[in-house]
Amino acid sequence: MGRLVWIGLGAVAGVVAVRRAAGVARSYTPAGLQGRASGWTDAARAFAAEVRAGAAEREQELRVALGVDAGAMSETEARDLIDHPSSPRG
Repeated sequence: MGRLVWIGLGAVAGVVAVRRAAGVARSYTPAGLQGRASGWTDAARAFAAEVRAGAAEREQELRVALGVDAGAMSETEARDLIDHPSSPRG
C-alpha cells in the first residue's frame, strides 16, 4: 500500500511539473512575448499620461501661486523666478 501512495504522489508531481513547463514554454513563444510586451507598453503609456497630468496640475498650481494668471506677474517675470529663484528682484 505504501508503494502505491508514492507512485500516486509521483504521478501527480509529474503532471504538475509538465503543466507548469508547458505554461512557461508557451509564455516564451512569439505570441506570449508579444502579449507581455503589449502589457508593458500599455503600462508605460498609462504612467506617462499620469506624469503629464500631474505636471499640468502642478504647473497650474504654480501659475496661481505666482499670480501669473491673475496678472500680478508677467510671464517673463514668472519664468525668471522659476529659473533663478534666489536671484535678487527689482
